[in-house]
Amino acid sequence: MIAVDEDALVCDLAETYGIYDYRQLPVLRVAVFANGLGERSRIKKVLSGQKEDLDTLLLAGIYDTVRLLFWAKTKDGQAGRNRPNSVTQALEGSKVEREERVFSSGEEFERAMRALEIEIGGEEHGD
Repeated sequence: MIAVDEDALVCDLAETYGIYDYRQLPVLRVAVFANGLGERSRIKKVLSGQKEDLDTLLLAGIYDTVRLLFWAKTKDGQAGRNRPNSVTQALEGSKVEREERVFSSGEEFERAMRALEIEIGGEEHGD
């Protein structure tokens, strides 16, 4: 933990246990205290790669879902326009890349499907 982020560990030990200089304690004692830190501690977040607490992500997910449900009932939602941005994705720092295509005819769609089947499966699946 010290090698990963000593400042986060020092801050967590000070906040949780009132330990301001962990070097004055035996190594085993510091290890016990560090192991006892909660999941919301800075060092545990760093080690697990989390940016936000699980509670925050769950609340953001609920918010996104409710917002999407309300949007779906609007004129924009029924037309597929102005979809609300995801708070959860913003918190996680991820952006989902989606490729959307519009086809002007059934034949154009069929050609695109055949090309995709060849690309994915390596061979054409004829009728």
